[in-house]
Formats: sequence, C-alpha cells, structure tokens
Amino acid sequence: MNDDEKFTLDERREIAVNKLKSLGEVIIEDVSKDKVPSLSVPSRGTSNIYYDKEKRYYVLGERTGSRSLGNVKQVKKIGQMVYMANFCKDLVSRQKTATIREMYYVSEGWGVDFNTQQESNIVGEDLEVMLGMTREELGLMPEEDGASVYGDLLIGEDDLEINALKAGKSGYTISPTIDEVEFLECNVDRVIAVETMGMFHRMVQENAYKKFNCLIVGLKGQAARATRRFIKRVNTELNLPVYICNDGDPWGFHIAQVIISGSAKLAHVNHSLATPDAKFMGVTATDIINYDLPTDPLKDVDVMRLKELAKDPRYKPEFWQNEIKKMLKIGKKAEQQSFSKYGLEYVVDTYFPEKLEEFEKTE
Repeated sequence: MNDDEKFTLDERREIAVNKLKSLGEVIIEDVSKDKVPSLSVPSRGTSNIYYDKEKRYYVLGERTGSRSLGNVKQVKKIGQMVYMANFCKDLVSRQKTATIREMYYVSEGWGVDFNTQQESNIVGEDLEVMLGMTREELGLMPEEDGASVYGDLLIGEDDLEINALKAGKSGYTISPTIDEVEFLECNVDRVIAVETMGMFHRMVQENAYKKFNCLIVGLKGQAARATRRFIKRVNTELNLPVYICNDGDPWGFHIAQVIISGSAKLAHVNHSLATPDAKFMGVTATDIINYDLPTDPLKDVDVMRLKELAKDPRYKPEFWQNEIKKMLKIGKKAEQQSFSKYGLEYVVDTYFPEKLEEFEKTE
C-alpha cells in the first residue's frame, strides 16, 4: 500500500490544500527576503525518467529545473501555475471538482490564459510533479468516459451503495473520483480485465462472473487513469489478482503493459496507477498458433511497433521477448473476438479456463 493510501479522504484533502498553499508561501517568503521568487520543478524530460526494476514501473529521477520571476520568458508560466494552484485549492476546500476542459475555459479570466488546452494540461502535470499528488487529488477530472465493472462488489459513493452486479448489464461505471469511493463488501476471487466492450458484454452474457467468481472490467481500449487507479486499488486493498486479456497485437500488448508497469509520460504518478503484479492473459502469438485463430497480417506499422516493444525495459521478461519474436515470425495478429470461430461461448467455456489453469500452475 502506498503512503497516500494510509490517509482518509478528509486527510488527503487537507494535505492537498496545504501543499497548494505552500506554492504561494514559497514565493511570499522569497519576496520577504528580497530574493527573486523561483520555483523548483522536477524535470519530466526523457533523460530523467527511468524504469525501476525493483518497483517494476517508470519513475522520475532527481533532476529538477528552476522557474524564476527574474526570467521574462518564465513569468507567464509561473503566473499560470499560481492561478491554477489557487483554483485547485478552492476546488478541494469546497469539495468540488472541475474537468480539465472547464479549467481551461475558466483560465480565460485569469489574465494569464493559455493558448491551447495542451498548454494548460502541461502546467497541470507540472503541479502534479511538484506536489507529488495526482490531478484528481487536486480536484481536476478528465473528460473521458469511465470503464465498466461487473461483479459482486458493493461500492459506497457519496450516500449511495451500489452493487456492481446489480447495476444493469453494463455494470458500474468507474468514477473519475474513484479515490473517493469506498469498497464496502467484496465477494470475488479475481479481476479479469478485457480490452473491448464487445468482450465485456460477451462475458456478462455468458455469466463469466459466476464461472470465475470475478469482477469483469471492460477497459474501452487504452485504460483511462481512473480505470488504472481502480485496478490498482482492488489489487492492493482487496488483494485480488488481476488478469488482463487484450487483442493479440502490439497495441493490445501496450494497453496491458501500461496497466502493469505504467507509462513514461506519467512516471510521476505511476506509484498510484501501475499494478506490477497484474498478469497478461492473452491473446498471445502462442494462442494464435495453438488455437488456430483467424488472423490479419501484420502491417509495417505493427512490425515497427513490435520491434520498439522488444527494446522497451517493460518487455524484458522472457515471456514478452518470446511472444514478440513469435509474432514477428508468424507475421500475424488476432483480435479477442476471433475465438468466436468456435462459437460465442468458447472464450468463456474453454479459453479462459485453460489460461487460468496455466497461471495456477505457476503461481
């Protein structure tokens, strides 16, 4: 469990407010000492990001940069950061949230407005890095839709109790404010996350939650931050093993690996998002051969991406190296839905049981 998970929600809010206040206090202190105010910002350049073999995810190094009001080119950037910090302090103090898009429009009235939302997002990431907190803890939410969860998990959200097994066939939608949600009761043994909503609905229809006593998570492609945080929490707080089943192509591999080992871009918050103990459950190049799956030929961009993955430290384990080499050798890729060749029920009745049995032999 991370240090930040030891605190209650109210305590985390108080910590966030105090850290946001400290940003202004640093500037005031410099002024009181007749010093040119400056802020130290950890570098997010590629040279300061490395894969930590012990933690099994990307982290930031110790290199920092300085932003000074004595540098004309940095004055506006510091102004934007201070205004954003004050905006976030007000949000957290009032227990409110705003989307990053809403904040971008609010900034129009600051006098140091952003040229693009991308510029606004970068300053938001700088705040995350400086304060050691996620943007969600600072009251800022993404625009993206949440993923779906189906299974016997009782969730406390505000004054509501929601059972993800009884929230309709689409399950419970993961909230962007997932850290404010409580896990009240859990009666499952594992989590199975699938890349596509097509596979999610297939698993719901075939009662996979009963067969495997699991939570089914539909990732909706590349998992949103809230989805990764949910998976991290159920793994660490509820001690549920996590299995990820994605398409058998380099993009499916990458979606799974971001959940497992985080991304370089979010090295500063991977401690809250990565789930290093999660297992990749398929579709692999070996599965394509063993199950004689319908395939598509690898495109040039697929081949190039596979070769990039082979050099990525997250893919150094023998399992990944073998599967990447095998996929390049056969020159084929396959989707999760390709198991439908053997009938709609095959993936739940045959494929998943066989894969889980493989894992149980090695665990």
